[in-house]
Amino acid sequence: MSAHVAGAILRPMAAYQSPLATRYATAAMVDNFGDVRRVLLWRDLWIALARGEQKLGVPITDAQIDALVEHREEVDLDRVAQLEAELRHDVMAHVRHYGECVGPAAEKIIHLGATSCYVADNAELVMMRDGLELLMDRMFTVIEQLAGFANEHRDLPTLAYTHFQPAQLTTVGKRACLWTQDLVFDLQTVDGLLQRLPFRGVKGTTGTQASFLALLDGDHDKVRSLDQQVCKAFGFSESVAVSGQTYPRKFDTWVVSALSDICGSAAKLASDIRLLAHEREVEEPFGRKQIGSSAMAYKRNPMRSERICSLARFVGSLTSSPRETHANQWLERTLDDSANRRLVLTEAFLATDAVLNLLADITAALVVHPAVVRANLEQELPFMATENVIMAGVRGGCSRQDLHERIRVHSHEAVRRMKEEGASNDLLGRLRNDEVLGPFVDDTVLDPVAYVGRAPQQVQEFLAEVVHPLLEQHQARRGRFTSRVKV
Repeated sequence: MSAHVAGAILRPMAAYQSPLATRYATAAMVDNFGDVRRVLLWRDLWIALARGEQKLGVPITDAQIDALVEHREEVDLDRVAQLEAELRHDVMAHVRHYGECVGPAAEKIIHLGATSCYVADNAELVMMRDGLELLMDRMFTVIEQLAGFANEHRDLPTLAYTHFQPAQLTTVGKRACLWTQDLVFDLQTVDGLLQRLPFRGVKGTTGTQASFLALLDGDHDKVRSLDQQVCKAFGFSESVAVSGQTYPRKFDTWVVSALSDICGSAAKLASDIRLLAHEREVEEPFGRKQIGSSAMAYKRNPMRSERICSLARFVGSLTSSPRETHANQWLERTLDDSANRRLVLTEAFLATDAVLNLLADITAALVVHPAVVRANLEQELPFMATENVIMAGVRGGCSRQDLHERIRVHSHEAVRRMKEEGASNDLLGRLRNDEVLGPFVDDTVLDPVAYVGRAPQQVQEFLAEVVHPLLEQHQARRGRFTSRVKV
């Protein structure tokens, strides 16, 4: 029993299933790393290998290759499980099952000259490449949505914070640019990673290609040609120059580190939304029938943002495993990488996919409450205006130190009343009633626009010079992903 619901997959199971697959990740990413996809990639690799070997003179007939193609999609995972229980070897279980499907004549050429990592590693590189492509589609959507949000609110003054204490002012749009910039960096990182991620190719048992050299009668050029043909068949421009039995496990460190960086950027944004939701200034979209709490009916918890932070923390925790696996690959290879990678790589992709799906949902409909933004700002603006009052007073002939002392006394009294009595900020009135400070306090001093610096211009420049060119570069991704999370 399975059902696709709102971009995630809900598959009620009696036995334990990873919630990343059943609850959080999108159907596309789950399918990309699914058992059927893996099997079909293995079979495609066997077909590509047979075609390349035939082209280079190995006695393989068209009928044998046609049989491999004809029976490619006949996959019985229960039968594979039976065979693996007997053989204790997953790849050989699939070789045997495929052989049963294609018949004795074609069975002879399956996996000819290859080692298990020919199918296992090359298939994983395809799945990781395609998984990264899916993630880039999601990042593109988020960046484009954030760019629109930043532009819309580029002029809206808001309190900026350091240490989560009121500092000076920025704009809502400028803050959104900080979020966007992190994701721009991540998109560029993944794009670069895709450009340099090679195939394992046809390397043999310990990476020496000895079996293929023997199969091709000692012709080194033919072995190189076979390697290149298989790479081309799967859309890779090149294979790794040298390898042991596996592709270098350092590749996994690159990939999982990139995923962790994406999740870190998402968690930063989500954490900021959680803080701003507490201030009632900005909040994630809240469904018309959404329930915030089973007990407190009034609650509007930032559920999506909290889930992003939770999943991002999980992905971050996975980064140590690929480094340890790479460091512990004895000589040409040891098998203690297998179980670890089976868990880490897939789970990292599924969790990152879930994070970006949620992030796309949030950024598609971020809610801003300008009246609350202004009210919170006005509670702190008098403090920020004091420096301008001092400068105006000095220009008017007053002593800077005298003005500073007067403002210090008034400010501390205003803060005392706010903290001890819950009173509103009356500093502005105190300054106006001061016989020395009063003449230098006018309406222009309290214009928020005077305190945002170049924030609006920075938004325009950042969008024009960084974001829009990046989106143009990746415009083919537009529309390939839209948020579907509704829970």
